[in-house]
Amino acid sequence: MATLRTSPTVPTSARSQLTLLLCTAVLFGGGGVAYGLMNLAVQLVALVILAVNREAFTAFWINAPRPLAVLVALSIAIPLAQLVPLPPDWWQALPGRELAAEARSAIGANGWYGASLDRNRTLVALSGLIAPMCVLVLAWRLSQQDLERAGLVLVALALANFLIGVPQVLSNGATAIPYPENLMPGVLFGTFANRNSTAIFLVACLALLALPLGRAGTSDQRAIRLVVGSLLIVAIVLTRSRSAMVLTTLPLGLIAYQQYSQSQWSFATGWKRPAFVLIGAAAVLGALAVAVPNTRIANSLARFSAEQDARTYIWEDATFAAQRYWPVGAGMGTFDEVFQADEALENLTLRRAGRAHNDYLEVAIEAGLPGIALVAAWLALIGWLTLVARSSPHRRAAWTGSTILATFALQSITDYPLRSQALLCVAAFALALLVRSAHPDRERQQ
Repeated sequence: MATLRTSPTVPTSARSQLTLLLCTAVLFGGGGVAYGLMNLAVQLVALVILAVNREAFTAFWINAPRPLAVLVALSIAIPLAQLVPLPPDWWQALPGRELAAEARSAIGANGWYGASLDRNRTLVALSGLIAPMCVLVLAWRLSQQDLERAGLVLVALALANFLIGVPQVLSNGATAIPYPENLMPGVLFGTFANRNSTAIFLVACLALLALPLGRAGTSDQRAIRLVVGSLLIVAIVLTRSRSAMVLTTLPLGLIAYQQYSQSQWSFATGWKRPAFVLIGAAAVLGALAVAVPNTRIANSLARFSAEQDARTYIWEDATFAAQRYWPVGAGMGTFDEVFQADEALENLTLRRAGRAHNDYLEVAIEAGLPGIALVAAWLALIGWLTLVARSSPHRRAAWTGSTILATFALQSITDYPLRSQALLCVAAFALALLVRSAHPDRERQQ
């Protein structure tokens, strides 16, 4: 990825379009599958951008590294293949189709069906890949410097989420809540329906502070990063997301390592390094929360002492469901439809599970062995590129991208971060940042 050969106006246009798409995704795409019209708005913006960038779309498939292009193609191919109609004898022979066969037979609808048990849900899952695909295409056109500067857009959106979250917290959830079905007094949601999604987005943006923006490293830039980082840490705590609070150590560790590697650390000069100030601020914040009970921050940290978690019961039933549909899967996006048949009576509550709260389990249910193999391949590619980036002059940017992707991968153990348009776009941006920065000398043609 050496020199991007294009006209001077292309990077500016691509950067503006990427800014538009990221803003649209974060502001309107944080609600998940329950908010189809808002997701449609994000997808329509992405489709329009792709329509005016047809050459760039083709160039991405031609010039992107083969492992990346293959994995992106397979990610699209799995839900697409699940929609292909099969003869009755074929789809009825697939694992876990007994109930579907009986139901369809009862209404005289034993025709051709795809491997998915709910084609509408799988079609929604497939359409959800449009926006992140568009992010990859646009990011592929930008210069390294413009790509890194695009990270500022996400940081600005993180600050906007913090500002939106202030009245949410102070009003105990009475005002400024965009998705009111999950009311939690005193919790920061920002523009997301799931506070865990808000938190992991803020963690990702905290990692973006490690980008070599400006490169000059002036005292003003360090002060700005310190203030922004401190605000993001406070915002993460106010989401009360335990997983995100733990994962905050990843971007803080990245920033600390990069600051340490740039100059020899000493106690005499270390106070000038914003990374160590950020870590110290986080420690002081925790100490104050322990010392001063009944504050919002203390209440957030108190969640770590919770002994019972309903997710363990969901995981138990989800494991059984995965075995029922193994190795083919029930269809992408179908978890909420098929899980009800395998939910144990003793685990029933007044609320539906909705999600497996473990995306690896959910992928196993929805896509079976092909889905798990694809996830493993993505993780292997990210790990390999992270190692390759050691010799890259843009390793700071590459490791920022891999840190963001690592936070998503780790939070997926207890949640489902990549099930919204907003975070799919953030993940696509992080992936582009990693791939482009790890191989700066690879030839890219427009």
